[in-house]
Amino acid sequence: MNYISKTGLALTGVMAATALTFPAYAQTELTMYYPIAVGGPLTDVVDGIVAEFEAENPDIKVNAIYSGNYDDTRVRALSALNSGEPAQLAVLFSIDAYDLIEQEIITPFDELVTDEAGKEWLESFYPALMANGEIEGHVWGIPFQRSTIVAYYNKDMFREAGLDPESPPSTWDEMVEAGKALTKDGTHGLMIPSTGYPYWMFQALAIQNGKELMSDDGLETYFDDPAVVEALEFWQSLSVEHGIMPTGTIEWGTLRQAFLEGQTAMMWHTTGNLTAVKDAASFDFGVSVLPGNVRAGSPTGGGNFYLFEDTTDEERAAALKLIQFMTAPEQAAAWSIATGYMGVSPASYETEALKAYGEEFPPALVARDQLEDAIAEFSTFETSRVRDGLNNAIQAVLTGSKDPETALGEAQASAERLLEPYR
Repeated sequence: MNYISKTGLALTGVMAATALTFPAYAQTELTMYYPIAVGGPLTDVVDGIVAEFEAENPDIKVNAIYSGNYDDTRVRALSALNSGEPAQLAVLFSIDAYDLIEQEIITPFDELVTDEAGKEWLESFYPALMANGEIEGHVWGIPFQRSTIVAYYNKDMFREAGLDPESPPSTWDEMVEAGKALTKDGTHGLMIPSTGYPYWMFQALAIQNGKELMSDDGLETYFDDPAVVEALEFWQSLSVEHGIMPTGTIEWGTLRQAFLEGQTAMMWHTTGNLTAVKDAASFDFGVSVLPGNVRAGSPTGGGNFYLFEDTTDEERAAALKLIQFMTAPEQAAAWSIATGYMGVSPASYETEALKAYGEEFPPALVARDQLEDAIAEFSTFETSRVRDGLNNAIQAVLTGSKDPETALGEAQASAERLLEPYR
């Protein structure tokens, strides 16, 4: 009994001495919702970045919650906020900004970083990637997991078909011609996904045909414009008329594997799949900017960091520190190399790591180069419902249940009803 008492006193003395010698950190705890929307070990990459941040900032603890695709992540994050669970930041769709602003859930970054260093940070990103986050004079989103659509193609199949593997199609006509040469038993010349994010692929076609789908203020859509209708007619013709693409819908989630298995010689997909394709391809492949018609072009895509409104000053400062760390040139470069997503700033492509990687693997630079012809991803007020109407129209046409003019006319009428209260 005496031994136990003496031991207890000794431990108490050691603990007291330790407390005096090593000051305890008053940790700020952050909850970050994060989408894992495409293939690849992205959780490991994000975990690695978070661990490095925590090592440099032992007073901040980050709980990263991985929550499926972008829509799943938005639902989970907003559900947590509504139920009183803590959440300070998230990577959500860049196109969610209008809805998040309308719900008064997020806070603008330009009201938090008002010194010169902060202003320089906000101005350090590619303007095309900032377009979805800059609304009504404020910066609501910071780009991180960002992309454009790129064209992947099987160089071995190009050689077998007598096509130049270093000259992928640069126009719609060239794409159709190459697709016909590449289509054979068991292999289609081209696949463009029409589930998951059909509006995104369609926006690329509309841009290439000379028309944007929405106004800059999120209040107008142009689904029934003749150039937009013509773009959907062209998409439909790839299977119905030209026979280079399967009829019906093509699954977003399985298309990468279909490309790797040789079911298609060309595919349109996010640059976020680049590293996964590079690691898994058993054949020589290339990546190019999308072919154009009236013009070249792709919408940007992917996610932005958002800061939630209902946070303490300490949490907000810690969350801002994390976002600045993750978007710093060195981290953005490492992220791009590990995933295929873009470096979000010109400075990231000036790092030694990304310069060397770009020289070794030129496809890593294609999405960046395409930014010259890129525009903001489709986004309006009532984004989700307006987008759903467009998605339904696209799929109705591709499955043969409606003609393009009728389907897009109905989607436009629905968008008009949804947007009218915001004008």
